[in-house]
Order: sequence, then C-alpha cells, then structure tokens
Amino acid sequence: MASTQRKTEFGEAEETARTDDVMDFLIYIATVHQMYAAFNHSKRGAVITVVSMIVGAALLGPVGLAVGGALGVLVGWMTSGQFKSVPQVLMKLPAAEKQKLCAEAMAVVKYFHWTGPHQLIELVMSNSILRDNALGVLTTFLTKDLDARIKYGK
Repeated sequence: MASTQRKTEFGEAEETARTDDVMDFLIYIATVHQMYAAFNHSKRGAVITVVSMIVGAALLGPVGLAVGGALGVLVGWMTSGQFKSVPQVLMKLPAAEKQKLCAEAMAVVKYFHWTGPHQLIELVMSNSILRDNALGVLTTFLTKDLDARIKYGK
C-alpha cells in the first residue's frame, strides 16, 4: 500500500511520505554529527523567579522576597542549558514545527527524486554541498526557531 501511495503524482500521501523521508534524513544527519542542543528557557526562568519571590514574600516578608528571588534565580539557572540529543528533540517536535523544518529542508532536495529515506540519505550524504546545506538548515532551525545552542560530539 505504501508503494501505491508513493506513486501518487502530487497527492497528499506522497507529500506525507516525502516529509517523513526528510524528517528521517534530518534525524540521521543529527545522529551522524552527534548533535546536542541546549535550549534557552529565559521565560521559564523568569516565571520560576517571580513565583518563588511571591511565595517567599508571602511566607517571610521582605527577607522571604530576597530569599525567594535568589532561590528562583538558582533554580532557573540550574534547569537551563542542559544539552539534549538533537535526534530526540526532532522526534518530539510538534507537528507544526516538524512541517516548518521539513519545508525548509525540502528546499535543499526538492529537485531530486528518491523512493525512500535510505535513498535520500545516500543521495545527500554522498554530495558534500547538499550535506552541508541540509546541516545548515537544521542548525539554523535549531538556533533561530528553537533558540538553542548546538554542540557536536559528547
């Protein structure tokens, strides 16, 4: 049935298959390059700080305000900047973000024809320009759209 769906000229099933192939490829390239991302959660840190300040002030007055603020900053700092595996991040992306990433990556490979993720991986990995462009799309998406810092290797 999948091969029948792929043969659809411009149908929704083919588009879904191509998007899945591109997503599989992006996960593969992130794995090969051992990519990790740390996300800036400045809004979450600010919320933690404000809530701890309010609770501290309610419990201990002005001293609690200072203690709550310091504790909130410490907790916010400790939870930010933890690196996560990019392949895992990609697998957990919401559908809208996956679609956006795939649309950007599709621009790199849109003129090529492939029959599945393995052929796409082979095609792109054998061409250094395509590989670098795809890696650039992934890196830009992570840094600009997801506000992440990237590191390679363990």
